[in-house]
Amino acid sequence: MLTSHFYHEIIRKVIISFGTLFNGIEIKHQDKNDKTFSVINVPISYGPTQKFLARLEQSRDLRSPGKPAGALTLPRMSFEMIGVQYDASRKISTMQTFKAVNKDTNKLIKGYMPVPYNINMQLSILTKLNEDALEILEQILPYFQPSFNLTVNLTDTIGETRDIPITLEAIQMDDNYEGDFLTRRALIYTLNFTCKAYLYGPISATTDGLIKKVQVDYMQGTDNRKTPNRQLRYTAVPIAIKDYDNDDTARTGEVFDDRVTAFTVSDATPFVSNSYIQIDEEVMRIRSKSGQRLHVERGEYGTVAVPHDIDVQINAITIQDDVYVEANLDEDDFGFGETRTEYLDGQVYSISQSRDSDL
Repeated sequence: MLTSHFYHEIIRKVIISFGTLFNGIEIKHQDKNDKTFSVINVPISYGPTQKFLARLEQSRDLRSPGKPAGALTLPRMSFEMIGVQYDASRKISTMQTFKAVNKDTNKLIKGYMPVPYNINMQLSILTKLNEDALEILEQILPYFQPSFNLTVNLTDTIGETRDIPITLEAIQMDDNYEGDFLTRRALIYTLNFTCKAYLYGPISATTDGLIKKVQVDYMQGTDNRKTPNRQLRYTAVPIAIKDYDNDDTARTGEVFDDRVTAFTVSDATPFVSNSYIQIDEEVMRIRSKSGQRLHVERGEYGTVAVPHDIDVQINAITIQDDVYVEANLDEDDFGFGETRTEYLDGQVYSISQSRDSDL
């Protein structure tokens, strides 16, 4: 078995979208005074032309005594898929992948890039009068120069919508007028189209490949490649920019407006300089503290400074909140925590061993 079951209904969607293009085509008959006396909405259905021709030939057998209800009426149109071909000219790297968000679960999912395939479609126009066929034909041909872009939602899972070029390849005419006087005439125009679609493989939920940590070692003396001296390590990891665990670390001790940068709290002991707190929806950075007063920077991480009341809950943004963000990187806003560490040991970080080692 190639893989587990999946079905995006892409070919079906392309076929339905193709047939929908030709809905609403009408034929109008006019008298000698150019006054319209008849309007015919040309029906269209999926199926081979031969099936409708057989219905025409058998119309006399389908008639009930005294009732003409079985006969097939003209004009009408039919369409069908006649082939699928791989299109190497639109080939994408076989192993290239993409990541997207599942619209239903809001989770990150992964899949391989779609494969280009040409879906060959055939549209048949069946009429009794050549004037009717030409009227239908003129309502179709101007839109194909030689292609017409049709927007199709290829996968509901990720909401992938693409423009599918539909190219008119050929037009053929067949006047089926042979036979006796009882044989009905069928004038057939056959239009061949190519729909340049993409087929997606399985799309599965994954967290593999997410970069959760960036680490860079800076060295000096790199002219001697065998023993460069490591000087500085720069590390960046995702951190929370809002409170998740609702820890209720302390309470505000006074009412203050949106311009105040120092205020009293019920207990300042748990707070440290350069850490972040959240009051209501506003995030603040603690610059320093003196006694039970916090000195802060207002409106951090894109939040807005607003007035706050007394005895309002103060939530500390701590490592516990960072852990929550790391587990849900695909659905939460987050920032980056940066650290710089100086070294003089001449070691490097081994990716295979996940530790520092000698050169």
